[in-house]
Amino acid sequence: MSILLQKHHPDAGLWVSLQGFNEEKVKYFFKYLEDQNPDWLKGVVYGPSSPPIEWEREHLPKKYQHRFYPDITHTVRCHYPAENWDQAFALTLGREPCNPQPLLYTKLFNKDAKHTDGFITYSDGSHDDVNKVLWSQLGWDSKGDVRAVIVEYCRSFFGAKVAEECADGIFALEQNWVGPALGNKVIGETLALWKKLEIDNPGLADNWRWQQLIMRAYYDAYIQARLTYEKGLEVEAYQILGNAKTIGADKAMTKALDHIQRADRKLVSQELKRKVFQYADDLFHSIGAQTSVSKYNARSAERGAVLDLIDYPLNNRWWLEDEFKKIREFTTEDAKLARLEFIRNYEFPGKGSFYDNISSADAKHVTSETDDAIDYLWENNGLSRKRLSTQLFQFTPTLEYDDLDPNSNYIIRVSGYGEALLRANGERLKSTKYEKGFEQFKEFPLPKNLIKEGKLKIAFDKPDEEHLNWRKQSRVTDVWVLKQ
Repeated sequence: MSILLQKHHPDAGLWVSLQGFNEEKVKYFFKYLEDQNPDWLKGVVYGPSSPPIEWEREHLPKKYQHRFYPDITHTVRCHYPAENWDQAFALTLGREPCNPQPLLYTKLFNKDAKHTDGFITYSDGSHDDVNKVLWSQLGWDSKGDVRAVIVEYCRSFFGAKVAEECADGIFALEQNWVGPALGNKVIGETLALWKKLEIDNPGLADNWRWQQLIMRAYYDAYIQARLTYEKGLEVEAYQILGNAKTIGADKAMTKALDHIQRADRKLVSQELKRKVFQYADDLFHSIGAQTSVSKYNARSAERGAVLDLIDYPLNNRWWLEDEFKKIREFTTEDAKLARLEFIRNYEFPGKGSFYDNISSADAKHVTSETDDAIDYLWENNGLSRKRLSTQLFQFTPTLEYDDLDPNSNYIIRVSGYGEALLRANGERLKSTKYEKGFEQFKEFPLPKNLIKEGKLKIAFDKPDEEHLNWRKQSRVTDVWVLKQ
């Protein structure tokens, strides 16, 4: 290939990316460079799922350049995840929404760009426009002030009169996504700011950059309203299940299901949803933005089709529908009641016990973060019926607790998929139950001598699964520390 290239472009060189290389291929590549010292190679391109960027630069001979391919376009299942992102946004906005994150990308630029000789940003569309401009400006002047860059962006595309206030709005959109959406007052304040900008600047109504930023403000507010409503219905449904012994298991399931399914009958905040659809249509006519597979011929539900998933359930009603069908087939009332009690207390194990939904924005004891945001399960074109907590995972999470009772017995229960090589305060524990399927359980008795001071650190060793695609590798979805 290099001979052919030189024939037509004598000054050009070839670049190689190690994206997706396993350990064996990485070793082979660097051994080849050491032994052959090829002149045909110009350099290495660093991209998502390459070896660690600083390691790759360190092991690359100095004669070769190191080019960066930063992923400024995706939010989940990607190189740079939206940090501490609420699952409600991940399930609805998905992988390619309008995603201005100036503070996050400035931090990432400063962390990684120093290991490279330059970059070409990885973009999949118009939705990442703010991030493209920011990264390019930082490439021009890495010490540039992020606020000044965003104000300049707004001045360039929206005009000097609105630049400062619009910059506030972009930073506010980023804050919408930081931490749990429930109770996040920023989301309402962000919408109020963009509503004011929308009303005060009718001359910008046809500007596609303007359209997608305002659409995001409405979208976030709609998701927050739905989340608040639907989570409330789920809590009330579990309260109904608490009466199962009195009214009977079948009747309790019927009443609980009818209650939680109100989310499909009595809809909330439809005026916000209508504004989202209005701006999506405006974006299609202004730049051909494809926010729906059926309506605007988006490539797939995962590729920016934010309209198609806007009403995805934000509680476990789909999962409960499927579970209740199974329970109705049980042959005894006692078996039905036992399973309903387990479901009712799934996330609420009682006083002195602890539960965490791994990678959830409100997980209280999880201290680790996923390395590249592939911790959101994607199946059935985004319409998975699995329990919401089952759709969040990490491969090797860590958790910390500091208020265990050193005189009590505990069991650590783990749900996930595949193996779970658990360590408690550094010691590998032996299991008394070890199921490997989704929504099955592993249980590990916790020796008292490990928690003499009431403190516990849980970690998981990584199994040797490099030969497997990440979708097939072992993961942890839920962890309980249960006081006996």
